[in-house]
Amino acid sequence: MNSIEVKDLTKKFGKFTSVDSISFDVKQGEVFGFLGANGAGKSTTIKMLCGILEPTAGDALVGGFSIKKDPDNVKRNIGYMSQKFSLYSDLTVEENINFFGSIYGLKGDKLSKRKKWVLNTAGLEERTDSLTGTLSTGFKQRLALGCAVIHEPKIVFLDEPTGGVDPISRKNFWDLINDLSSEGITVFVTTHYLDEAEFCNRIIMIDAGRLIAAGSPAELKSKYMIHPIVEAECDHSDRAIKILEQTDFIKSTAYFGEYIHITLKTNEIGSRDIEPYIEKIRLRLEENGIKVDRIGQIAASLEDVFVNLLEKDE
Repeated sequence: MNSIEVKDLTKKFGKFTSVDSISFDVKQGEVFGFLGANGAGKSTTIKMLCGILEPTAGDALVGGFSIKKDPDNVKRNIGYMSQKFSLYSDLTVEENINFFGSIYGLKGDKLSKRKKWVLNTAGLEERTDSLTGTLSTGFKQRLALGCAVIHEPKIVFLDEPTGGVDPISRKNFWDLINDLSSEGITVFVTTHYLDEAEFCNRIIMIDAGRLIAAGSPAELKSKYMIHPIVEAECDHSDRAIKILEQTDFIKSTAYFGEYIHITLKTNEIGSRDIEPYIEKIRLRLEENGIKVDRIGQIAASLEDVFVNLLEKDE
């Protein structure tokens, strides 16, 4: 059963096309990742699916309601957490929960029960009277998620929910997402942290408003990463990349934090045969005065997939 069905959804701002005729489905209870770089069209899409923005063309059914014909019912039956912190910093934790509960029509025993759940989920049982603005970013995000689902919607949209959050808080936040999914709630999440997407059941990737890939993390890696990848840790990364780009057996190079990922051209290199190519890369760099601290083959990541797809698109 599908929670979300999107058909030829398009959004234009004047002559600029932000979302370009995209179609996809999201199954009930899935953690569904919507990935892309900043400006790819993720937030515009999620705002249309939440009934906040009207599409230029196409339509979508969210929880059985048309975003074009019945946006009010869409809004009543979903949870939404924006990438910008959406709670009131000058209200206490409890006041924020009461406010958002009242928006969704909760009162009496129902509000008390759900308030207790939000506080427990956010780990804020002892801080009900604290001003929300004084909380750490991690606690703010968990509280915002709790308020977004206080009315127990079957679908929740999370737009860049872990932006600016430290790695431990990000991990804790994803534990909460998985808890929601285990309860049958569909979680539609946008992110540009591609390592987070490994936690999703299925993923679609978007670039310049167009869908460029879809599948589970394993399927995407299997389908799009047929070339071996080598990771190198060395100094003078800028110069190293320029040298490697001129090497005939190298398909592409990319920065990955402090490291360089090097994609080899041929998919015929077996695991036993790749060592000579790794040594050639090491020698090539060292001959040009670049110290190589570490180099070796690695398994492809979703970030490798995304970089590879963007290169194909270009």
